[in-house]
Amino acid sequence: MAVEVKELLEAGVHFGHLTRKWDPNMAPYVYMERNGIHIINLYKTAAKIDEAGAALAKIAASGRKILFVATKKQAKDIVSEKAASINMPYITERWPGGMLTNFVTIRKAIKKMATIDRMKKDGTFNTLSKKERLQVDRLRAKLEKNLGSIVDMTRLPGALFVVDIKREHIAIKEAQKLNIPIFAMVDTNSDPREVDYVIPANDDASKSIDKILTHVTEAITAGLNERKAEKAEKDAAKADKKSAPKKAKASKEEEE
Repeated sequence: MAVEVKELLEAGVHFGHLTRKWDPNMAPYVYMERNGIHIINLYKTAAKIDEAGAALAKIAASGRKILFVATKKQAKDIVSEKAASINMPYITERWPGGMLTNFVTIRKAIKKMATIDRMKKDGTFNTLSKKERLQVDRLRAKLEKNLGSIVDMTRLPGALFVVDIKREHIAIKEAQKLNIPIFAMVDTNSDPREVDYVIPANDDASKSIDKILTHVTEAITAGLNERKAEKAEKDAAKADKKSAPKKAKASKEEEE
């Protein structure tokens, strides 16, 4: 679905930061200055959403996960809701250092959650003392808060989608080290050179974040649907192949 400039305007996507706080590398995406605030060129934003959407759809169609990162208050709920709706992992609490560069350790922490859950199911948990049970419960709650949303991420993500690259600079650095493509909403106070796919946009207003995320998740959904259709085609072809000898045998018996 093509992005309409009018809907971006209504969501306030065009409002940048104060001119004195700007990053000069954002100059190509700035339309003008009004009342000491930079105004983002929404025609460029619309084109960049389309470009990023096409790339994200390809990644989703390949079966890889896209990790969403947004820990700022205005973005947390929107990102967790949108990412969960398309079954993608997300980090909306504090970024766990080494989340990508030390992924093996992060996976161990996730496995610890599974172990605690098993203990509760098989009754081992009840054999612990009251103090130990309390400690285990606290640990489980802490792990769930920080890592619960990435529990199904068994390997490094195919891409990162970030809201506010200044705030999430640790995540950006880790993705850069591992050559993981970075997609991001980039406001006028940030350096777009840090990102592979820049979406110039207001990253402070919840309406703006919601609007961009809606388009992004729609593109990913299209990629996921493409993958489903391909899988269904392959399964159908396999089924036909298996049934072919039976059909041939049946028709031969009919002839006889």
